[in-house]
Amino acid sequence: MTEDSVTEAVIRSGIVAILRAPTADYFSAVAEVLAGNGITAIEVTFTSSGALDALAGLRRQLPDSVAVGAGTVLSSDDVKAAVDAGAEFLVSPVLDVDLVRSSPVPFYPGTSTPTEMYAAHQAGAPLVKLFPAAGLGPDWLRNVRAPLPQVRVMPTGGVKIEDIADYLFAGASAVGLGSPLVGDAVTGGSLTGLAARARHAVSAVAFARS
Repeated sequence: MTEDSVTEAVIRSGIVAILRAPTADYFSAVAEVLAGNGITAIEVTFTSSGALDALAGLRRQLPDSVAVGAGTVLSSDDVKAAVDAGAEFLVSPVLDVDLVRSSPVPFYPGTSTPTEMYAAHQAGAPLVKLFPAAGLGPDWLRNVRAPLPQVRVMPTGGVKIEDIADYLFAGASAVGLGSPLVGDAVTGGSLTGLAARARHAVSAVAFARS
C-alpha cells in the first residue's frame, strides 16, 4: 500500500485491533479471525514478547487489504525495527514530533490535549491517536473537533465496543480497541467469542456510518 492508502485502509476499517499480551504466541490465530470478520487494521504492540517476529508473520499471512502496524513505538530504533519487519503504520502512546516527521510510514502519535493534537497534525501525522480516550470521552472529542475539523482522530485506551458509534458520531475517523475486543483470545482463549465481538464491533462502525 502507498502511505495514503494505508491510512485510508485504517479509516475504512474504522477499528484498529490492538494485540497486546505477555507473548505474541496467539497473535496469528487472533489476526486471522479479526480479518475474517471485517477488521482490516491490526496493531502489534512492542510490549509483547516476540512482537517483531509476529508482525513479520502477519504481514506474510494476511491479505494485502489488511493494514498491519506496530504499536508502542517510542524511538527511532523502534521505527526501523518495525518497518524492517513489515509494519505499514506506527502508533505511539506519546507525541514525538521528530518521529512523526522522520517515519518512512504513517505515524499515529498519542495526544491528550488540543495543542498536542494540532502539533501532531502540523508535523504530518495523517491520524492522531487520542489517548487515553476513556477519561475524555466523545463529548470532549466533539468539542475539540469543532475548531479543529482538519485533524483526523483515533480515540484509543478504554474504548469499549458499545462506545464505538458514539466516538464515530463525535467525529472520530477510527477507534483503537484492545482488550474489550481481543479479550482472552490473545492468551489462548476462545476464538469463537473473539469472532462474535469482532462482528459486533464491525456492526457498530456500519451503524455509525449509515
